[in-house]
Amino acid sequence: MFASLLTLSIIALGLSIFSIIFAVVKRSQPKRDFSGISLRIKTWWGMLGVFSLATLFNPTVSLLSLMVLCFFSLKEYFSMIRTRKADRRIFLWAYLSIPLQFYWIYIGWYGMFIVFIPVYVFLFLPLPRLLGKGTAGFLRSVSSTQWGLMLMVFGLSHLAYYQQANSTYGANLVLFLVVLTQLNDVIQYVISMYIGKRKVVPSSNSNITWEGFLISLVITTGVSYSIYPYLTPLDQTFGILSGVLISVSGFLGSLTISVLKRDLLIGNKEKLEQLKDAYLNRVDSLTYTSPVFFHVIRYFFDFM
Repeated sequence: MFASLLTLSIIALGLSIFSIIFAVVKRSQPKRDFSGISLRIKTWWGMLGVFSLATLFNPTVSLLSLMVLCFFSLKEYFSMIRTRKADRRIFLWAYLSIPLQFYWIYIGWYGMFIVFIPVYVFLFLPLPRLLGKGTAGFLRSVSSTQWGLMLMVFGLSHLAYYQQANSTYGANLVLFLVVLTQLNDVIQYVISMYIGKRKVVPSSNSNITWEGFLISLVITTGVSYSIYPYLTPLDQTFGILSGVLISVSGFLGSLTISVLKRDLLIGNKEKLEQLKDAYLNRVDSLTYTSPVFFHVIRYFFDFM
């Protein structure tokens, strides 16, 4: 608990200093567009609040705060989909799967937690659409809903299972994961915006460059090596590998969500602009890093 509190305090202090510096720079350069950084600062403060609840309080409070995060992430994802009246029922079923998924976590039923959305929801989700009106748009409706559930609910819900898997180290592992994921995103964004030249996928996300990816990989790995003894029971090898794993999987998550958004919002530039300040943009990397880090650690270490 002390390590978590100290880490969160350092993050809050760092965010405070960065916010003050940003406010001074913004005032001294009123004609420059700082909207991208401004939105990120606001959402970082919001996420600090969410993950403070998820790490400092008892597992039930953590569970509820992360369930709310999954709900709003899925809601933002659904807001990007062109829907018909017949799709409302399938969306309702998708929302109802969130409390069920977190109930399996609450009772510690790992087997059901790990197969509920990928298997049972996948098999039975089409039923409300089949019983609905017609077949037009059936595949797009069902597949896009399942994609949202896999990323925004199944992927993010792993954050809640860390504490269930290990009450001693779970909260610190979540904090370790979130700190490295967000650090990786910040460095990748800043380097790509101001230094990066070679775009990874110019057609879908011009903000991600190879320079940003490589520099963030090195820095995230270095920070992972520096803080793993205080927040995790990992050995030195995994203290280093964790940084690499989180950086690479976070990069893939960010890239995947970017492509997904642009595919769903083709021809709707206004909605794409509105979603720039959405929390979905801040948790995109976590949809990948949470399950990947969890299952690698669970495979190699007995404490999970």
